[in-house]
Amino acid sequence: MPTILGQNQYGKAENRVVKITRDGATHHIKDLNVSVSLSGDMDEVHYSGSNANVLPTDTTKNTVYAFAKEHGIESAEQFGIHLARHFVTSQEPIRTARIRIEEYAWERIETADSEVVGADEAKHSFVRKGQETRVTQITYDGSSWEVISGLKDLVVMNSTNSEFWGYVKDEYTTLPEAYDRILATQVSARWRFNWTDDEQRMPPWEESYEQVRKHMLQAFAETYSLSLQQSLYQMGSRIIDNRGEIDEVRFSLPNKHHFLVDLEPFGLKNDNEVYFAADRPYGLIEATVLRDGCEAHIPVDLTNL
Repeated sequence: MPTILGQNQYGKAENRVVKITRDGATHHIKDLNVSVSLSGDMDEVHYSGSNANVLPTDTTKNTVYAFAKEHGIESAEQFGIHLARHFVTSQEPIRTARIRIEEYAWERIETADSEVVGADEAKHSFVRKGQETRVTQITYDGSSWEVISGLKDLVVMNSTNSEFWGYVKDEYTTLPEAYDRILATQVSARWRFNWTDDEQRMPPWEESYEQVRKHMLQAFAETYSLSLQQSLYQMGSRIIDNRGEIDEVRFSLPNKHHFLVDLEPFGLKNDNEVYFAADRPYGLIEATVLRDGCEAHIPVDLTNL
């Protein structure tokens, strides 16, 4: 039976690039993991092995490092936009470029002896932040842009102001109702910008990320939660309401269960003080929050985004 070629793409994945910007004695770090994926007129390389339309993946790797020097790294989004535009406009066979970037944050190390460095923090010494990884995906087809940014591995907890009761019960239900529980999750979130073409004003990428993260955390902290779903919706709504450049937010929230330990065998009363933190199995709550009138474009499965 004859066969035909379906969707295909190629590129260089996980190019680790660290850019140091030297502002006199004060240094700034951008630490990225950049993956390039290209698609277009690539049928012949699959059918006959002809590389006439193939830009080597090694070249895409070199472009990442050269652009870090030539353009700098103002933000992960802006760097990805530079790369996507270059690959689509410089190579005729390439129709679409998708750039995925993870950004690892660093913060300055505070020092006790300010006289040594002339300030309360070292100007060139950093410690890796362990809170979350920032991510972005830029897709460009020569005429329109899609920018989806987000974060993963942001662990948050409310030690009270959370309940879970009134749920469906059947012959297999053993979970007791909770009127004061720990609510904890490891946030994976993506948000889609409504910037789609060069005629529009580009969003302030760095400010946008910090503000989205702030509103997300504030909503989590300020919501008296009767379910993780309720907290998720409040987090997404707060972002949409406060950031006009964003039309869609997608969350994947594993419920990091904390169960009260039974201390009665030891003659002790556990008054919501001692918990067992269970890593698995876990409830997994996922949903998209949209601006009214907008359609969802972020994939349901965030593991590949």
